[in-house]
Amino acid sequence: MKRAGGGWSYTVVWPDGTVDEESDAFLRTYEGSGTQKTYAYYLVDHLRWRVRERLVTESVRLLDLHRYMGAVGAQVPMPWGQRWRIPPKRPYGSSALQVLAACLKGFYLHQCASGVNPELRTALEVRRLPTRADRNRALLGHVKTSVPANPLAPRRGRRRHPKMLPDGARPELLQVVNTARDRLVVTWLSDTSLRVGGLTGLHLVDLHLRAGADCGECRSPHLHVCHRWGNPNRAAAKRKADWWLRDGVITGGEIVRVSPAMTSAYFEYMTTEYAEHAAGHGMLLIQLAGLRRGEPWSADGARGMLRRAGRRANLPGRIKPHQFRHSFTSGILDASGNDLLVAKEAGNWASAQTVDEVYGHPDQHSPEFIAALHAVWGETQ
Repeated sequence: MKRAGGGWSYTVVWPDGTVDEESDAFLRTYEGSGTQKTYAYYLVDHLRWRVRERLVTESVRLLDLHRYMGAVGAQVPMPWGQRWRIPPKRPYGSSALQVLAACLKGFYLHQCASGVNPELRTALEVRRLPTRADRNRALLGHVKTSVPANPLAPRRGRRRHPKMLPDGARPELLQVVNTARDRLVVTWLSDTSLRVGGLTGLHLVDLHLRAGADCGECRSPHLHVCHRWGNPNRAAAKRKADWWLRDGVITGGEIVRVSPAMTSAYFEYMTTEYAEHAAGHGMLLIQLAGLRRGEPWSADGARGMLRRAGRRANLPGRIKPHQFRHSFTSGILDASGNDLLVAKEAGNWASAQTVDEVYGHPDQHSPEFIAALHAVWGETQ
């Protein structure tokens, strides 16, 4: 539902158009956030499964929720009945299962708060001993004796090998894309840690592409990624850092440094396609064809462009925007000698520990690394 003040709200309705009151009451607690949209789509799938299984909130048990988690892709040591996600739908991945588990726990605890199904509430409100990471996150972590746990969440593994771009992907993509806008997207994703939602949500006022900008927050050329709820293309930054517009100047938000190649791609795009087709909405990326030419370009449009460009360039696998972020962070680590603070700052990561756990690795092309391998293999160089 489009809101009068901008932005969108999400709820769940039945086939006859009536609102599902349980879901609506739960989703209203996340009004104005991207979580509402994510949880709405997960709840739709779960409620459809619940109808097939002839279950209602009063009769659901923890065992039933484990069966559902197994039906959508989790590894559970039990039979879960008939398959639910049938091809071309794929089972949920590890991250999606974590979000789904949080959604289901929150949804049923919200319903059980009124006294419905107290057995399920007791089963979901479990706690565990805190880990070192839990203590580090908390202000008074040293006095914590327990933290909330989610019995539905699958065991989380460390993402030691995130999906990177294929070698040489950037020049190959730049050769096959057809417009200045698409070249800007490839260049900006390659030279920063921008997410696709933040990129497609940029406004022209967010760009400070000269040294010594009026915001005074960064001396080199940069841009401000600002979370806006009411963008007409529904694109929004993931991080919700505070930002302000004062005297026509953006301050705050997530600050991202800009390379000379990014500035060149920007001016090429602005002086050609943007100047010809822009509709005066003030957003950076626009549609270049069709009935809505000149209107803001969506994140799905950017994903589709990269996917098609990857096929034209005969690159292995499916090219996704987030692969640029992984490749950028890994490249910064290699260039800085595995300096976690440099990688954290350059990639706008919230924690250096996350960078270390996900991307920390020795330079696999260094002479020391190669010499160590040959020594273990018993070979001489």
